[in-house]
Amino acid sequence: MKKVIELEEKLQISKSYDLNCRKIVVSGKEIKIYFVTSLVDGLRSMEIVDNLLLLNEEEDEISFEKVVNSISALDIGIVENIDEMIEAILSGMILIYIDEYEKFIKVDVRNYPTRSVAEPEMEKVIRGSHDGFTETLNTNIALLRRRVKDERLRTEVYYVGEKSPVMVCFSYLEGVVKKEILEDALNRLKKVKTDTLIMADKELEELLLKQKFNPYPLVRYTERADIVAVHLYQGMFAIFVDTSPCVMLAPCTVFDHFQHTEEYRQTPMSGSYLRILRFLGIFVALFLSPMYLLVNKYNYDIGLLSFLIPKEEQMINIFIQIILAEIGVEFLRMASIHTPSALSTAMGLIAGVVLGEMAVKVGFFSYQTVLVVALSAIGTYATPSYELGLANKISKLFFVLGVYIFGIYGFLIAFFIWLVLLANLKSFNKPYLYPLIPFNFKMLLNQFIRLPYREEKKIKKNEKHN
Repeated sequence: MKKVIELEEKLQISKSYDLNCRKIVVSGKEIKIYFVTSLVDGLRSMEIVDNLLLLNEEEDEISFEKVVNSISALDIGIVENIDEMIEAILSGMILIYIDEYEKFIKVDVRNYPTRSVAEPEMEKVIRGSHDGFTETLNTNIALLRRRVKDERLRTEVYYVGEKSPVMVCFSYLEGVVKKEILEDALNRLKKVKTDTLIMADKELEELLLKQKFNPYPLVRYTERADIVAVHLYQGMFAIFVDTSPCVMLAPCTVFDHFQHTEEYRQTPMSGSYLRILRFLGIFVALFLSPMYLLVNKYNYDIGLLSFLIPKEEQMINIFIQIILAEIGVEFLRMASIHTPSALSTAMGLIAGVVLGEMAVKVGFFSYQTVLVVALSAIGTYATPSYELGLANKISKLFFVLGVYIFGIYGFLIAFFIWLVLLANLKSFNKPYLYPLIPFNFKMLLNQFIRLPYREEKKIKKNEKHN
């Protein structure tokens, strides 16, 4: 009875309209059922109550074991710790107390509000599956299980957060992921100390990797079950966080962020063509703006690309033009996110055509600057990883600043610092620039050319044995 008083004092059931306690009497014993109205399945809960009331028809005195056996549910547990009881109730289970017993019964009848399975907006494909993860952990694991019918698949659940625990599922293929990587990741996960995980996967990533001011993503995010399944067989592990449709994949390299599902839905030749174009787009996003500033700073004669040098004297320095144009593109991107779909097209026309054209006519920008920044933005949007695209934008501004201050030497210094930063990064002890640093020719070639499945599997199989 002490535990019941303590439980009710901590939850303050009478003060929350959705926290309830249903009391029934069975064979002279009081049974209390605690639950959160909005998180439980009402029909399944009533079925459990009906089964308990049927015990009144039996002549023998009811026991704890009889009550447990009468509950028509697959997932039942016994709890004695107050914190575990509160966690069970607030996570959507019902908690059953039988008079005179210090043990409680928790029954999983959760029915979370959720959206239907749909294709992720950021990872659309022309060919292939069009289902994606949702905010419900059980649904996400089911989508993975549907694709990975492998006895080696492990889905270990941990609770992270002291004040508001959140379910975190650590998934991997036993024997495929390297043992040292697995142990390191699990040790980090178990050592995470935080009150809540309101920002879900992103907050957990920072706690696991202790990210500070490095802009580059050390894990890959995806909302597609097929991508998770493929990467599990490549020796990665996946971390699911309840309430988030995004799944973390690690350890990853910078080249993992360059790949897209569409490349594997086409022939090897077509997939290689798409991949090379994507690499070109990323290169343009990173280096076109600093190269444009460098050409104008020294007035280089570059033949076919001489049109990049404005023929008329500019009212505003090219460096200032680039910075303002880049900021303007970011304003447009943020505005498009907050603009209703019905108005987004009109907003794009007004911002892209009217404002851009007027800015050139009044001499605020040159046509060349608008062209360069537009091409750079297209290259950024061609980057499959949104996080990598943002990191490359920051690096691009770093290159532009180096060119403006020190010219060609500034660019070389900035490039060297950028390369050293990437070379020193590690994702769960895996080098971020692998297979470039350390160098592995076959694996590096595989990053640029989409090889046939059989050849690609041979290379990756040999890589695991090394």
